[in-house]
Amino acid sequence: MFCLLLLLSAPLVWGHHARSPKSAVPPIALETDPQYWYDEAFEGINRIEEEVQYDEVARNIVMFLGDGLSLPTLAAARALAGQRRGAPGEETRMGFEEWPVTGLAKTYCLNAQVADSACTATAYLCGAKNNDYTIGVSGRVLPGDCKAAAEPANQLDSLLAWAIEDGRSAGIVTTTRVTHASPAGAYAHTSHRYYESDQDVREMGADLETCPDIAYQLIHSYPGNQFKVILGGGRREFRPNTTIDEEGAAGRRGDGRDLVQEWEGRLEGQDHSYVWNRTALLEATENPPEYLLGLFESGHMQYQAEAGPEEPTLEEMTTAAIKVLSSNPRGFVLFVEGGRIDHAHHDNLALLALDETVALAAAAAAAERLLQADSLLLLTADHSHVFAYNGYSPRGNDILGTAQTYEALDKLPYMTLSYTNGPGARAHIDGVRPDVTKDSDFGSLHWMSPADVPIEWETHGGEDVAVFARGPQQKLFTGLYEQSAIPHRAAYAACVGPAAEKRAACKAYRNRSSQTRLRDTLMVAPVLMAMYRYT
Repeated sequence: MFCLLLLLSAPLVWGHHARSPKSAVPPIALETDPQYWYDEAFEGINRIEEEVQYDEVARNIVMFLGDGLSLPTLAAARALAGQRRGAPGEETRMGFEEWPVTGLAKTYCLNAQVADSACTATAYLCGAKNNDYTIGVSGRVLPGDCKAAAEPANQLDSLLAWAIEDGRSAGIVTTTRVTHASPAGAYAHTSHRYYESDQDVREMGADLETCPDIAYQLIHSYPGNQFKVILGGGRREFRPNTTIDEEGAAGRRGDGRDLVQEWEGRLEGQDHSYVWNRTALLEATENPPEYLLGLFESGHMQYQAEAGPEEPTLEEMTTAAIKVLSSNPRGFVLFVEGGRIDHAHHDNLALLALDETVALAAAAAAAERLLQADSLLLLTADHSHVFAYNGYSPRGNDILGTAQTYEALDKLPYMTLSYTNGPGARAHIDGVRPDVTKDSDFGSLHWMSPADVPIEWETHGGEDVAVFARGPQQKLFTGLYEQSAIPHRAAYAACVGPAAEKRAACKAYRNRSSQTRLRDTLMVAPVLMAMYRYT
């Protein structure tokens, strides 16, 4: 209960067009006047009209990914954020919900009606739909088919690879293991998402020669070996199983390789930093190196509501990443994942799922503060969850409480938030469902919301997901489209990858960029010559 009180006292993340606390909680008397709603509607119109139209080329792209961030999750999270501030909650907007453009993406994958995080990562990062469990490869590759995945013709480049080829920088930030399905979409080519370390490949009976593990690819294969920033969890995938890491956890690799040391060795003589705790990350943020690797947990990072003082927040990692990547005048592409929204939903932990969503909003707000109008900001999800927001409760009813006013036939209370399946299903006794409000841990962080169908792990949902956009060519993200269109539209905005050849403005932009690089070289050349003369 103490943790819950701390959560409820947390600040609300307000958007770029933040409303004052006074106007955020309008008196009911005002709301009964139709003019209030007329004014609210025209305020939105004026806000859109005042937005810069952003016809220029995007120099930077930051793609935020809420893993499992379904539409009901968004609605419930904004209510929780508002209620933590003392507002009714329903009227709240999280920062990214103020961005001027919203669209919908279809999430099915090539062989599945309801997608997993591997095929979706391939769609929104590499621009093609493929089979579930496979990452960065075409639909010609089936799960576990290492030989097909090794064929160059079957391998797909990501949005981050397109940026690197254009001379820009790239990086990834996640609250999961950096080798997990979503971030792996930025750099890996694999026939199975679970091939995170060499030990995983062996245990699943695959051949390491044709199926290099995902951690190895991140450190030694293109484009991962060119990333300027890698921040998240997953130290165990990089360390030998004969070693103990900085926090006392064993490594997982069976090949004896320490990929962290290999990363540092490859960058010897260049400005680089490896960090494993919050203090070191904040120090690196003050004086950003050229390359930054941060692995903050052996496995996934902790839920923010439970994290210790040396666990950085997603907002802090995002800030560090942007400061490192901003040193490249050509620009950058950054992928940021709030990955544990998904994990909380799988365990029917509604409170933690909503809190992780609020943390993602804080990270997006940080990016908006740090970056200028030449940056395209996107926020979307990979898939939905079977998470329901129901009942006919009065305005401002506790989003984490029971539904009000519409009584169940069995006269027992039911929750506003619940799931259609998952481990939170309770057995009925003599045909009567239990009163979950009588659970000894009711209201705690790990209290499982009720579910209908008993299943070990709650499943994903197949609905469309939202796409929020702000920046150059933001208009491309309106409407309904395939999830695989997202990276192509982003690339079109930034003049990178195959889309660059489709946009007339890209040729002129590249010419200007080339002239800028030549000018910078000429300005720096005398300094370099002087340095050389005295060495």
